[in-house]
Order: sequence, then C-alpha cells, then structure tokens
Amino acid sequence: MAAAETNPVPSDVWKFFDLVQRNDWPGATNEFERLQQKFTGYYNTAPSRGLWALVRQMLAGPPTSRPVTALNDALWCPVHETLGIIECFHNWDRQLLHRFGNDIIGSIPTNSIYFGGTDPGRFVITALSESHRQAKPFYTLTQNALADARYLDYLRQMYGGRIYIPTITDSQIAFSNYLSDAQQRLQSGKIKPGEDVKIVNGRVQVSGQIAVMEINGLLVKVIFEHNPSHEFYIEESFPLDWMYPYLSPHGLILKLNAKPLAELDESVTRNDHEYWRRYTGQLLGDGLADETSIKEVCAFAERVYLRKDLSVFTGHPAFARNDEAQKAFSKLRSSIGGLYAWRHEHAGTAEEKARMATETDYAFRQALALCPYSPEAVFRYTNFLLGEKRAADALLVAQTCQRLDSTNTQVRDLVQQLKRYQ
Repeated sequence: MAAAETNPVPSDVWKFFDLVQRNDWPGATNEFERLQQKFTGYYNTAPSRGLWALVRQMLAGPPTSRPVTALNDALWCPVHETLGIIECFHNWDRQLLHRFGNDIIGSIPTNSIYFGGTDPGRFVITALSESHRQAKPFYTLTQNALADARYLDYLRQMYGGRIYIPTITDSQIAFSNYLSDAQQRLQSGKIKPGEDVKIVNGRVQVSGQIAVMEINGLLVKVIFEHNPSHEFYIEESFPLDWMYPYLSPHGLILKLNAKPLAELDESVTRNDHEYWRRYTGQLLGDGLADETSIKEVCAFAERVYLRKDLSVFTGHPAFARNDEAQKAFSKLRSSIGGLYAWRHEHAGTAEEKARMATETDYAFRQALALCPYSPEAVFRYTNFLLGEKRAADALLVAQTCQRLDSTNTQVRDLVQQLKRYQ
C-alpha cells in the first residue's frame, strides 16, 4: 500500500505493529491514539462536524499529494483493523471469542461476500479467517465504513478485480439519492427516529449516524447488485430497511438472498428456533422453553447478571462473567428477532402474522436472557410488546434493564414513558 503511494511506511506505523506483535496492550493502544490524532474523517470525526465533513472528504477522493512523514490515508485502515482485533482479544473470554468467530466462519460458503457490522462481527472474523487479504474462505467487509473513500480504497487494494467495489461515482450517486429521499420524507413527515434532516437556506442538510448508515446501506446494495455470482451474508449493525425482504436466518447471522422472499418458510423458522434453543442452552443452561415467561427471564437475569449468583447456573461459566460475549451473542439474536418483527408487521396472512409473532417473541426473550442490559434488545422487545398490547411485560423488561444499568438515561426515560402509558 505504501509502495502504491511512492512513500515509505512511516516509522510510527511500524512501531504500532511491533507493539501489537509483542502483545503490549497499553503500548499499542497508546501508539494508536497518537496515530489517530493525525487523521480526520470517518473514524475520528468530531460529532460537531457531522456528515458534511465526511461527505466532503468522500466526494473529494484521496489527496493528490502527502508529506512523506505523514501517515498515508491508505495505511489507516489496516492500522484501525488491527486495533479492533486486539481490542476484541483483550476484552473477550478467549474460548468464547473463538466459538463466536468459528461458528460464523464455518456457516458461510467459500467465495461468499460477508458484511460484519459490529466490532466482533467484523474484527474477530477478520482475525480468524485463513487469509483476510486473499478472501479465504470468503470476502470480509464492513457495511459501516463504505461511505469513507479511504475504506473503499483499502478494499480495492485487497479485493479489486475479484469483486466489484463501489467507485467514487457510486458514492456520489448514493449520497445524492439519499439526500433526495430524505428531503421527500421530510416533507411527508416520515423521517426516522434519530435522523437529523433539515432545510437550511433552501437546501436540505443531513447529519448524524443514521444518515451515514443510510448511505452505507445504499453502497451495500451497489455491491450486492454488482456481484451476482456470489452469495451474501450479513452480521447486522444498524438495520438497513431495503434488506429485510431478502433476509433469512442463517445460524448466528443472516443470509441476504438473491431475490426477495414472499415469506419465511416454516422449515426455516423451525430450524432457527431449534438452533437457538440449543445454542442458548449451551451458554445459559437448560435454554428457554416456548412457555418460559418474561417474568421468569427477568428473574433469571437479576440472579445471574445483577446478584452474580451462579449457584444454580448450568450454562457456560465464562459467559456469565464476560459482558463482551453477552452483548455480542444477544446482538446476533436480537437482529434475527428484528427480522421476525418486520415479517410480523408485513405479513400477508393471519397465519403468517401469528407465526411471526411467536418467533419474534421467542427470539427477543432469548436476546434478553443473553444480555438483559442491551439497549437494542430492550428497546426492540418493548416496542414489539407494546404493539401486542402487553404493556406490563414491556415495563418489566425495561425495569430489569434499569436495575442492571442504572446510569442509562435512555432506559430511565423508557421506564417513565411506559409507566405513563400504563
């Protein structure tokens, strides 16, 4: 990569990798912070600069010249990926980390394209693959950084010529299309929660993480449509609306099918139900039966996660002590629950709606049991429960989360709202 820029690799970059190789965690993270100060853009843009700074950099493309002593934009991505990897290995229980990564890798066919959304979903898979650069056993990307021109350059360095990677023109079109769509939705009152869209001096302006992910989602679609000979799999970060008709459960993650599915076949949901019944049983003990109530799940959560009482816990001992694993596995199950919730909302028949309601509830109960303080699992589940007119259950879920995460103001506000709703 440095040779392509006709500059040598800066010495502080080699220092960072030397520290990583020596497993010097404090030294490597300190050196990373120093390297990060040299950059602006996607990975460390101050919130006040928002999307526009990112878009200006994205539209401008790479600088035409760089000082020899500066860290090249091209080199930032492998530095960042390496830091993400060592953070996961530092924070996770090692056995659970390998299980997380190997179970996902083993489920994906060779030569597929995989999008890893969360840090472990991206970095653990990168680390445990046979070769990230050679796409063995599959191509590993993240949907979260596609709006950054540097990341697209990085992907072209690794994968260019073997799969289609969006161009600067593709990025410009994605931004323009999002801007036009956001303006129309602003006028019709259909802006999404957390999406910051406004008209300033007659022009539409957007900012915030939701807007960035919308652009990322459009670029995922470009990759999806331009690589029809590959299978696609995704580990979700933010839900991307256009994907839902194409998605189906696939072990721990989701498969992005080539064509929209009219509905999820009963055999697919049955296999998913049984897969996660066994999986949560191995992590938590006995697992969750169909008849396990929310009250029982919350009582289990308080005993194991709040009081740390493992006297009758029959699951994986390390899982009960490792919050990184708890959050990661809960996120996986919550994402599948989100797919079921979407299918429930868009069901074409009463039978399908009832079946999807059952699977949505089961998936979210498991996500809650895996990590009862996960805001995503809690907010998604309470939203579903309110739609089912189960406000008392929704309040119980939120109150359990609040007891485990008492400083979270969003959860506190949710509890107050649910009390008023009741």
